[in-house]
Amino acid sequence: MQPSDIEKLAKLARLEINDETLGEVANSITEVLALVDQLQAADTKGVAPMAHPLDAVQILRADEVTEPNVREEFQAIAPATENGLYLVPKVIE
Repeated sequence: MQPSDIEKLAKLARLEINDETLGEVANSITEVLALVDQLQAADTKGVAPMAHPLDAVQILRADEVTEPNVREEFQAIAPATENGLYLVPKVIE
C-alpha cells in the first residue's frame, strides 16, 4: 500500500496519522493484507464452517423466579394502566 492510499483511508476513517508514522502504518497494513492473502490461499474445500473454534458448551442457570411480583405496587404510582399494562401517550401519527 502506498502512503497516499493510507492518507485517503485515514481521512475516510477520520483518523489522524502524522507524516512521521505514515510509512510505518503503510508497512503494517501491507503486512496484514499479505497475511489475509495467505489465509485466502488455504484450501478449505470439504471443511465445514464453524461458529466457534472450540467445542464449548455454555451452561445456563435454571430459570427460576427469585423476586416477588410487585407489579401492583409499581402500577399504583403510574399515571395510566390497563389490564396490567402501562398506557403511554401516542407519539407517532
